[in-house]
Amino acid sequence: MSKLCVNIDHVATLRQARMTIEPDPIFAAAEAIMGGADGITLHIREDRRHMQDSDLFRLRKSIQVPLNLELAATPEMLKLAIKALPDMVMVVPEGRNEITTEGGLDILGDTDRLHEFVQKLAAQQLPVSAFIDADSSQIEAANKCGFDVCEIHTGPYAEAVLENNFSLDHPNVVTEREHVRTAVAHVLRLGMKCNAGHGLTHVNVRGIASIPGISELHIGHSIVSKSIFIGMRQSVAQMKRTIEEASP
Repeated sequence: MSKLCVNIDHVATLRQARMTIEPDPIFAAAEAIMGGADGITLHIREDRRHMQDSDLFRLRKSIQVPLNLELAATPEMLKLAIKALPDMVMVVPEGRNEITTEGGLDILGDTDRLHEFVQKLAAQQLPVSAFIDADSSQIEAANKCGFDVCEIHTGPYAEAVLENNFSLDHPNVVTEREHVRTAVAHVLRLGMKCNAGHGLTHVNVRGIASIPGISELHIGHSIVSKSIFIGMRQSVAQMKRTIEEASP
């Protein structure tokens, strides 16, 4: 069964709306772990729109499950990762004007810089993941760059589910799922670990969790959204049950 890493960014989004101290994402992480989360993910953005550096260091001290730090490949973020030493670093593309991450890394178009970034993290014994689209050329470029893990961007699959009345059997949804499945198989053939995430919900996660070979699913917004009504612990527990029921 794929492990569940819970992204707690949007707990901090709510906190930052009032620039106050609550809700506390560290407390949310503790609740997620009690609900069965196998890991915690956070994204430190360059504009610090939600998670703050202090959140990262507080999490590093307080949780006993793996911590996955998402960041852009910049000198500032490199220094932060080396200082914090999370359990894994995931490199993502980042735009100041985007609401959320809009696509995978273009490793082919930025190979030299990304290779240097990965090597500097590897020198600190930090496993590094690339958030990429379900594209064979990008997967091969990630392997050549030295990434340990590929996280396949499931956004197109999630969008197809929304556009087709939440059907997991619609031909467009099946096509997008097949793209993910093919990408996962390609990553594994190259000897890398494969994760997946973006846009996954309590409704659509079944289609991705049923794909063999995915080590971790990274899910945030849907879990945090549902937690408003039923609590973080229960929201995570429900997601875990759905993943377990769908597992191959």
